[in-house]
Order: sequence, then structure tokens, then C-alpha cells
Amino acid sequence: MELIAYFRREFAYNDWANRETLTVMKRQRADDRSLALMAHILSAERLWMERIKQEPQSAPVWPAADVDQCQRQIEEMGQRWRQYLDGMDSEDLERVASYKNSKGELWTSSIVDILTHVPLHSAYHRGQIASHMRESGLIPAYTDFIHGIRQGFVK
Repeated sequence: MELIAYFRREFAYNDWANRETLTVMKRQRADDRSLALMAHILSAERLWMERIKQEPQSAPVWPAADVDQCQRQIEEMGQRWRQYLDGMDSEDLERVASYKNSKGELWTSSIVDILTHVPLHSAYHRGQIASHMRESGLIPAYTDFIHGIRQGFVK
């Protein structure tokens, strides 16, 4: 599989898993901690997109958000990542992005590393949401990658 196609699939999974997680959170009325984690996932996705495009940071890393704001962010970020990946060529994967992290430290990361990081970061925090929901007596979304593939949610 060609690398850009691989990343398209990873981001399609990420988009699906974010949607599933928020849908279950809404249905089960998940608490503020789960909502804060979901808002962070989406804000971080935006932040990494801005870093790749060398744009200024437009939102805090840990924003306050409600369910409707998260829903809008999921729609927007899914579309933005699809558009970005659809416009890439193999030379873009070789590029690096320079940015300051949330501590103000200057870093440089390859686009390949950023594209690897974003879905993994999101999955990490979706796992925290799932754990927190279970501890609260709720049933979290089933967002395992292989489940999404088997069910045809991710192509």
C-alpha cells in the first residue's frame, strides 16, 4: 500500500472512531472529564494541522467545549484532513514542520511523523475516555481499528 493511501485509511479510521465515541458519549450522557478529553483530541488535531501548514495556533490545547462544539469540530477536522491528504504527493511526506510546542519550545518534526502521531494521540485519549466511562458505570464506544474494518466502517 502506498504511504499516502495508508494515511488516508488511518485518518478515515480516526474520523470514524471520533464520531463513534462522541455518539456514545451523547447517548450515555458522559461527564465533563470525557467531554474535556474529546475536546482536547479535536483541538490537538487542529493544532497539528496548523503546524503542518505553518499557520498560527488558533485554539488552546485543552479548550472548553460542549457536545455540539465537538460535533462541529469532528465534521470540520475530518474534512480538513481528507482535503490535506488528497492534495499530498510523495514529496510532501519528506517535508518537515517547525513549530513551538505548548511550553514554547522550538521543535521540528517530519510530516510523516506528524501524520503518524495524530491518529495515535487521538486513540490514546479515546482510550482514556473509554476507561473513564467504564469507571463511571457507562459503556464506551467500541472503536477498535479491526472492528471498524470488519464492520465496513473503514475502507
